[in-house]
Amino acid sequence: MNRQTQAAVLLLIGVALLHGALSDLYLRYVKEGLRPLLLAAGTLLVVTALATAWYEWRRARREERGTGTGTGTGDGDGDGDGDGDGTGDGDGTRGHAHRESRVSWLLVLPLFALVLVAPPALGSYSATHTGTALQQPYGYAELPAGDPVPIGLVDYAGRAFYGHGRSLEGRSVRLTGFVAVTPSGTPYLVRMALNCCAADAQPVKIGLTGNIPPVLQPNAWLEVTGRYTARRTRDPVNDGPIPFLRVTAARPVPTPRDPYDETWNN
Repeated sequence: MNRQTQAAVLLLIGVALLHGALSDLYLRYVKEGLRPLLLAAGTLLVVTALATAWYEWRRARREERGTGTGTGTGDGDGDGDGDGDGTGDGDGTRGHAHRESRVSWLLVLPLFALVLVAPPALGSYSATHTGTALQQPYGYAELPAGDPVPIGLVDYAGRAFYGHGRSLEGRSVRLTGFVAVTPSGTPYLVRMALNCCAADAQPVKIGLTGNIPPVLQPNAWLEVTGRYTARRTRDPVNDGPIPFLRVTAARPVPTPRDPYDETWNN
């Protein structure tokens, strides 16, 4: 891969990073807090690509100024070397360089795939085939005023199971998540929690009971309002804890801007 091709590939990678970071595309891959790092990395790649292209342009100009002598000297050795080695090696080298250039451009194809065909966020299939990742939190912040109080699904699950619902008594809560239905027919409300990126995302699940909609489509996003219930079960995948919510109202909602829950309890 020559320097010009390297600069072009670097430029495309940098532009792709900036495009993802300046839009919401990056939320399909990493958590929101990493956006400044993506912007910095994309900017650095673009600057490096432009500097490389400028350096190569300057070098090519210097080489052009330095040529112009030695083309007409020596009919014997000059013509012999040129006819014997120059034509064959020159054409072969140029042909090989073209092949390298074409192959190197294949590195750009994954970039177009990432930009043009963004993968969907992990959904019900991953949730039903992966055990719940609920872990005991270090503590609980005081719930804000209001009724119902909006709360993260991971936060509710920790308060309901490990806190035995003490901080939820007498409060109505509002949660958002996507639907997953077990083979036995138990409906779950799920949010994929992540530490860094989608590659380490794991589901946190709560069971739904009470006033559940009669038809639940897997991967559909719901906003549910309800109250704590002491009912709980164990995840058949990894025997992890799954608390329940007694639903009083539910309505479909669009997929949120950030489909992952960053409230990760370690």
